[in-house]
Amino acid sequence: MDKKIKRIGVLTSGGDSPGMNAAVRAVVRSAISFGIECVGIRRGWQGLITSDFVALDGAAVGHVLDRGGTMLYTARSEEFMTEKGRKKALATCKMLGLDAIVAIGGDGTFRGAQAFSRMGMPVVGIPATIDNDIGCTNYTIGFDTACNTAIECIDKLRDTMQSHERCSVVEVMGRNAGFLALYVGISVGATAVLVPERELDFEKDVVERIRNARLAGNTHFMVVVAEGAGSAVEIGKQIHEAIGIEPRVTVLGHIQRGGSPNARDRETATRMGYFAVKALSQGRYDLVITTRDGGIVATPIEEAMQMKKSLQMDRYEVLEAVGISVAH
Repeated sequence: MDKKIKRIGVLTSGGDSPGMNAAVRAVVRSAISFGIECVGIRRGWQGLITSDFVALDGAAVGHVLDRGGTMLYTARSEEFMTEKGRKKALATCKMLGLDAIVAIGGDGTFRGAQAFSRMGMPVVGIPATIDNDIGCTNYTIGFDTACNTAIECIDKLRDTMQSHERCSVVEVMGRNAGFLALYVGISVGATAVLVPERELDFEKDVVERIRNARLAGNTHFMVVVAEGAGSAVEIGKQIHEAIGIEPRVTVLGHIQRGGSPNARDRETATRMGYFAVKALSQGRYDLVITTRDGGIVATPIEEAMQMKKSLQMDRYEVLEAVGISVAH
């Protein structure tokens, strides 16, 4: 790209996550500091197709740092994933005079950004998803807040389970990744954690762990299930059939997405937003802003989309060692 960046668009796409607003705020205010105008694209990539936009200045992003969700709204756009849809979006960019797009979201958002960049539109991606399943980055905006929300809910459930000496099966988000479930499971001292990355041996992974926990003195049990590992309702039925106890099932669902972002997500989102705009101001684009070893790294989007991240299975050693040795 030969010309200087003068105006950029920023959008949020896919599932919302706590900290998205902090990232939008950082993009807008960083752009101002670099002498760049900023336009908010509402409702994700679809907003570029339908010309759904709003001019953003410093005041427009005031008082959003502590708000969950996204002030720009979000949506998934099947139309944008077609060449015809992307041509409509590109026409909107030309009409608005946008020199680049900053896209905040998860894997689907980045696939859209990658396709857009191949059409010649400069892009920079910022990873934001509570699943923490983006391969090119150690951390995604929203993960820590979602974990703490789930932990708070499960701690309250445990009070009731302990009082009634019952088993609780809790389903958390994680359709294709168990990062959230395993992190939360260790944090709440779960009896068992089920994730999609690990093939389930029901007798060993659930039944025996509950039995061993009972022998260790526990009279209440907590089983955490990632949604991609199976239905919590079905797991509860299997526990009842195998052991005779009647579990109480709770599906936390979208409550994990909401709420005010915590310090980590606000700070990480702000740094990522700043570095995204800084890269564009330097003429660097078609990147994903990532975290590695505590620092911020700009990774070429073509390389980033090829990278994979596996669940740290050694955390199961921790779970198995400390989860059932004594009563909670």
